[in-house]
Amino acid sequence: MIRACVIGWPISHSRSPLIHGYWLKQHRIDGSYIRQPVETADLPAFIRNLALQGYAGCNVTIPHKESVFGLVKPADETTERLGAVNTVFLRDGKTWGTNTDGEGFINSLREAQPGLALSALRAVVLGAGGAALAIVNALLENGASEIAVVNRTVEKAHILRERLGAKVKPVAWDKMAEQLAECGLLVNTTSLGMKGQPALEISLDGLSGTAVVADIVYTPLRTPLLLEAAARGNPTVEGLGMLLHQAVRGFSLWFGVTPAVTQALHDLVARDIDPEYRR
Repeated sequence: MIRACVIGWPISHSRSPLIHGYWLKQHRIDGSYIRQPVETADLPAFIRNLALQGYAGCNVTIPHKESVFGLVKPADETTERLGAVNTVFLRDGKTWGTNTDGEGFINSLREAQPGLALSALRAVVLGAGGAALAIVNALLENGASEIAVVNRTVEKAHILRERLGAKVKPVAWDKMAEQLAECGLLVNTTSLGMKGQPALEISLDGLSGTAVVADIVYTPLRTPLLLEAAARGNPTVEGLGMLLHQAVRGFSLWFGVTPAVTQALHDLVARDIDPEYRR
């Protein structure tokens, strides 16, 4: 049996076992994928002993992504640039780490809005944390011309510019409205608007009617930002898509099959998040 898991602290909220369990059953693979709570103090030993515990690898979630980066061999330049790992796998006696958050966002974006041209795109990204770093990097890799990174602590946005280059434009939170008029994509990478978190207070009045609005929050499935955008006619992208698409490469690395993100899988996870969900 091939075993994998997702680690974090806490970890009970993770939907990853539902996603990977669906694929394991679909492809009739003799494998398992579980939640594994790991405290910060226990992290180095857990990663070091992955093989001894019978794991082919693991996903990594809050708060361990940056710490795990220092415990594994980065598998690619993107992971080196991000300094964070969300997927660990074993190969040739070594423990490797990669980051699939950026590709998860891009593939979700392409699935939901296939007509959006990423080349020469001007985007506005709200937030400057780890998720923003991965998404901004992925947009730049796909040809975006400029990305305004809006954050309450503008110094954090400057850190993204230092790491990713001059196409990143740091913007203070109170200057956000000035950035909306010419953007083709608006992305919320903060926790604002998430269930149990403060609301995202933003006016979309200056936003073009054709601009795509994306939110990586998936609880609720349709955040107030997405509802407001849809009400004014803007195309939208839900956060659940990123969660599903970022899981694909890890499954392939551990279990040897590249799974598909389907409507059936989306609906399964959506109902787990919101039992009243209807397509």
